[in-house]
Amino acid sequence: MDAMTQRLAAEFSLRAEYAENIIRLLDGGCTVPFIARYRKEQHGATDDQTIRAFSERLDYLRRLGERREEAAAAIEERGGLTDELRRALDNAATLAEIEDLYRPFKQKRRTRATVAREKGLEPLAELLFAQQEKKRSPEELAAPFVSAQKGVNSVEEALSGASDILAERISDDAAIRGALRAQLRSRGELVSEGCGGEEGVYGMYCGFRQSVRSLQDHRILAINRGEREGVLRVSIEPDETAALSELKRRLIRPVSTSNLFVAHAAADSWKRLLFPSLERELRTELTDRAAEGAIRNFALNLRPLLMQPPVRGRITLGFDPAYRTGCKLAGVDATGKVLETGVVYPTPPHQKTAEARRILSDMIRRHGVTAIALGNGTASRGSELFLAELCREFPGVAYTVVSEAGASVYSASPLGAEEFPEYDVSLRSAVSIARRLQDPLAELVKIDPKSIGVGQYQHDMPQARLDEALGGVVEDCVNAVGVELNTASPSLLSRVSGLSAATAKNIVAYRQSNGAFTSRAQLKKVPRLGPKAFEQCAGFLRISGGSSLLDNTGVHPESYRAAETLLKLCGYTLQDAAEGRLSALREKMTQLGEERLAEACGVGLPTLRDMAAELMKPGRDPRDELPAVLLRSDVLELKDLKSGMKLRGTVRNVVDFGAFVDIGVHQDGLVHISRLSTRFLSHPSEAVSVGDVVEVAVLEADVKKGRISLSMID
Repeated sequence: MDAMTQRLAAEFSLRAEYAENIIRLLDGGCTVPFIARYRKEQHGATDDQTIRAFSERLDYLRRLGERREEAAAAIEERGGLTDELRRALDNAATLAEIEDLYRPFKQKRRTRATVAREKGLEPLAELLFAQQEKKRSPEELAAPFVSAQKGVNSVEEALSGASDILAERISDDAAIRGALRAQLRSRGELVSEGCGGEEGVYGMYCGFRQSVRSLQDHRILAINRGEREGVLRVSIEPDETAALSELKRRLIRPVSTSNLFVAHAAADSWKRLLFPSLERELRTELTDRAAEGAIRNFALNLRPLLMQPPVRGRITLGFDPAYRTGCKLAGVDATGKVLETGVVYPTPPHQKTAEARRILSDMIRRHGVTAIALGNGTASRGSELFLAELCREFPGVAYTVVSEAGASVYSASPLGAEEFPEYDVSLRSAVSIARRLQDPLAELVKIDPKSIGVGQYQHDMPQARLDEALGGVVEDCVNAVGVELNTASPSLLSRVSGLSAATAKNIVAYRQSNGAFTSRAQLKKVPRLGPKAFEQCAGFLRISGGSSLLDNTGVHPESYRAAETLLKLCGYTLQDAAEGRLSALREKMTQLGEERLAEACGVGLPTLRDMAAELMKPGRDPRDELPAVLLRSDVLELKDLKSGMKLRGTVRNVVDFGAFVDIGVHQDGLVHISRLSTRFLSHPSEAVSVGDVVEVAVLEADVKKGRISLSMID
């Protein structure tokens, strides 16, 4: 077993054979959801998020290994690869360490040190750096190197050139760079100043100073944006005394006539080469760290948003609010099919409230609407007041505010035009808002995750990395829920393990040409869906009302025989499972012995238990076990809020410094991280997730600033 596998096993607290199996499965083209769900025996039932993190770390270590070999080859080509340097390269744990070791051999642009070497001053630099001379001064040592022919016209020029060579040599020393980098991380301070213009939202960062080691990620991103916009000047302020002391400790030999010369060269190296380079590195490192933290936070928020419980069985009215152009309406049935669309004008400047009430009342009665999904965009405040008043006239009708982030992106996309060519962009948004309430996951997968609106500074992130992380979350959520094969859109199918956008379209085309699928086995007839794709996707696709009950469960086709054997040994049939008569299955499995049953079925214990769970609840949706969406029939105004008032609300976003909660007022309230829990939290996500329904108390409501402070601590 190679060192990388052992390292990964240690980092993720896995048995070495489990780490080896995960690598083999990933390299064999298996997806993370498939490995997590259907190969549990091979990795000890490691969850999908850990396997995805394992996969990302594996990619990094492989890139690290490739760069290590590239650096070693380049150094060897230049004749500098000693055994000691090879060992140092082999032990380097980060790309930065490898680059430090490679730096002295890197092809450089023409520098002051290059010019000095061309003048033949490197031997002088070596002589001075050795600091072995106890009698002759640096000037005496430099005298023999004065040569008009070589362009060295004086002792001073010789010493200046030697100093340039030493400064570059010190700057290229991997050990020195490592020590000073660590010192800058621990003792440096980030300083930002205003540029004298209108600072606005960046006001708090004018005259800002904070230790690098305690700098919070959201502050880094805010300061970076302010600098980019020309509002802030930003720098790292080092502990220069400590840095020069470190250089002196490493470089200076006390009994020598050239030690002062070397000290001056070291100071020049620090000021001119080392610090500017390390400052750039540290700024990049801070930005990368903050970006990775923001991406991680975005992913944490996206998962519960996608996994919000669907509001099933309700005929829903989508309400996309606006002012001048009117509020767009879309009524959809319980399956998401559009029943009717329209436009009303209850908001300024038209203020046709009576007409809007009549039109909506007619739609509610005509179609039996019981839920209204209100978008949270422009004019949503006035629209919410209007809908709350309307709901009083219709007992049983309730509304909820739905984030419309990304709805306009979807509406104007080729996919939106393909789905609803008969509607204009604004009406497509109303349909999307209604469907988001009915099945958030199925609707949100149509939208670029970056546009869903649950992150911080997402447009400042490395886009490829953000896409990769958020795409992984979407993939995990879709496969955790499962997809109905006969109704799923190509967008949803393309997120299923093993399926591409092309094969998803082929599935829909096959379904349209041949009718509904009656078994998973029919997938093998879909063009370009080969054996590997079938293996990866089949277990995540559901067929309700098909030829076999097992096709409507998470049991993989490769385990159908094992599932039937389990039922038979426990005295049941598939018909019993279909009619919900397996309540005593677990008890019988315990009586017969799970290990004995697993052996008889030819599967491992994790697979046996998963099969039992699926057979006991065919067609189950894990989202149904989560708290239901909070529907409202009334509304509060900001001026109605009083300190100490207790309310229920829905978490809309979780950021580094707290959580924003919708409490039925147009403006979301903020629960600061210090008010989320009585225990210490390193991040708000340890206490709440997007979509959570929480009890909060009002601390303060500032009507003038439109700010609401909340607390979850009694």
